[in-house]
Amino acid sequence: MQKVTKRFRKKDTEEIILDLIRYVCITFFVLICIFPFYYVMIYSVSDPGLASKGVWLLPKGFSLETYGKLLTRNDLGLAILVSVGRTGIGTGLCVFFTSMFAFLVTRKEMPGRKIIYRYVVITMYIGAGLVPWYLTMKGYGLKDSFLLYVIPGAVNAYYMILIKTFMEQLPESLEESAAIEGAGFFTILFKIILPLSKPIIATVAVYCAVGQWNSWMDNFFLVNNTKLQTVQLILYNYLNSATALAKSMQNGGAAAAAGAMNAANAITPQSVQMTSIVITVIPVMLVYPYAQKYFTKGIMMGAVKG
Repeated sequence: MQKVTKRFRKKDTEEIILDLIRYVCITFFVLICIFPFYYVMIYSVSDPGLASKGVWLLPKGFSLETYGKLLTRNDLGLAILVSVGRTGIGTGLCVFFTSMFAFLVTRKEMPGRKIIYRYVVITMYIGAGLVPWYLTMKGYGLKDSFLLYVIPGAVNAYYMILIKTFMEQLPESLEESAAIEGAGFFTILFKIILPLSKPIIATVAVYCAVGQWNSWMDNFFLVNNTKLQTVQLILYNYLNSATALAKSMQNGGAAAAAGAMNAANAITPQSVQMTSIVITVIPVMLVYPYAQKYFTKGIMMGAVKG
């Protein structure tokens, strides 16, 4: 009995040690993931002059001057409105048309649905490149148009696969019962299938919204109208300008560069960069918590079948 008791005690001790090692490793990993963004946050709210000497765990001083300078610019305010409109409209169109297309592909009575599905999957692996994409968008008349932001992404192959696979998990008896009662295509889709597909719809909506908010290359290549610029492109230009200013100051710069720095109330290029990053990331972080509860269920059920 004593030997058995000692053996169980030894095993319990080993399990405790292993649990401690796991917790330490997980905590260390979480800190590694969180600290870069935490550093950017505390740097952006620190006094620019003090922060340039180094920031570690706490902000040095407290100043929202950089935020004030950036957010009060006319071009950034309009760009935020364009990005919000693009994200809202683009996400709505993507979810609507992709869900409808996914539902069509699940219908057994649809002619050639397997061929269409495989053709769509192929487009995920084969891309024409930047130049054909540019010529295609220009040929459709989307250059310098707000429609450039929302029309090309109205149907997404990857999201279609996720939604289609999720819908195939739903009981066919629901559709059959509705059809017997006289329900048509749209009635079944909007009153039965989509309400039951909320987990995957929410997941796709968040992915699409993040993609729309972070997108800037279409704006960079095809939009010259300053009133249609997105916040990502504006902040990208800010980052480039801040870097160029920092280099000019390091190289001895001209008096004009020093005067510009003084006029900016000692706002450093690094503080502009950090503040731009925070402005870009915060809207995304505000969206994720509302749809987090749908992620696991949506992705797991949407990945059961290929």
